[in-house]
Amino acid sequence: MTRTPIGIFDSGIGGLTILKEIRKRLPEYDYIYFGDNARTPYGTRSFDVVYEYTLEAVKKLFEFGCELIILACNTASAKALRTIQQNDLPRLAPHKRVLGVIRPSTETVLSLTRNNHVGVLGTNGTISSHSYLIELEKISNGKLFVSQEACHMWVPIVENNETGTMGANYFIEKNITNLLETDPEIDTIILGCTHYPILIPSIRKYLPENVLLVDQGPIVAEKLADYLNRHSEIEKKCTKEGSVAYYSTEQAENFEAKATLFMKEKVKATTIQF
Repeated sequence: MTRTPIGIFDSGIGGLTILKEIRKRLPEYDYIYFGDNARTPYGTRSFDVVYEYTLEAVKKLFEFGCELIILACNTASAKALRTIQQNDLPRLAPHKRVLGVIRPSTETVLSLTRNNHVGVLGTNGTISSHSYLIELEKISNGKLFVSQEACHMWVPIVENNETGTMGANYFIEKNITNLLETDPEIDTIILGCTHYPILIPSIRKYLPENVLLVDQGPIVAEKLADYLNRHSEIEKKCTKEGSVAYYSTEQAENFEAKATLFMKEKVKATTIQF
């Protein structure tokens, strides 16, 4: 039987936090994780480049048999998702679907904030795209006060396993302070990058106890379960053998070492090139 896995794409290893939660919520499905580690990070790249890279990844996952793909990357969701959905899917694969991680997060935040003051922490690419501002404005009809902070060093901290070091704490404290100085009334913060859940213990050190941190992984997993429940035409195509395969544009050994730390289990990967 030909497998039809659910594809999970990220520019690097951060999307593994999404995959981990999805597998916890929906363990029966088959999955493919694809990390473009050789070209990470996407956060500093232009809209055109991120779109080009993301579309290449989507096409590759289609080749692997995926009917449904999650862009488990905030930058790709911000800079490429809409164009792919509106312009490319109707031409390439009208019956397949590509979803992102920004909309599920914004929908959930609206029900969590108690005073309508929301903060967003993300990469430069995600923050400069204003995707969260646009989505939050749209779903709240302008009722939310939204402040943003670009955390330039957080992805390199995670990617280089520097979590918990003095240098890492310096940058985390600096960015948290900047965000709260922009709006001291913030009561809910979106972690707008899939790498950031790894830093939650450090982030918490510099946040008031009453500020809620929103981790995208459990939210995306629950929204995916709901999506599959509502779209039987997609769900029935997804095979269910509980498998997961890992692919990376980087050397497999390098990806495996990092991924094993994220997944807390042995990861075996295959290198692919465009």
